[in-house]
Amino acid sequence: QVQLVESGGGLVQPGGSLRLSCAASGSILAIDSMGWYRQAPGKERELVASITRGGITNYADSVKGRLTISRDNAKNTVYLQMNSLKPEDTAVYYCNAFLMMAVSTGFRYYWGQGTQVTVSS
Repeated sequence: QVQLVESGGGLVQPGGSLRLSCAASGSILAIDSMGWYRQAPGKERELVASITRGGITNYADSVKGRLTISRDNAKNTVYLQMNSLKPEDTAVYYCNAFLMMAVSTGFRYYWGQGTQVTVSS
């Protein structure tokens, strides 16, 4: 059993900051990439940022320079530092991990339950 538990969402004013965290727990043999996706009402889920185990990052153009992804491999945790937030960043943010529970199962994608981020004055 694997769980991805997100925390850190909430309500913030435009221009403000939030830090999201996502901890993976359970019978985990190895974690490859981790990332954050978001889904706004009436829109499809989209990639926000991802990071490999070695620290190579990838960002959506809309968040470059404002959001920063990082991870702590020892804690199986990924973070998303969100600065200069805009109303259009409002969405449910989901954590994602490409991980292996056992050699026999190989690597698979797992998702967190999501955390709401609302940017509004």
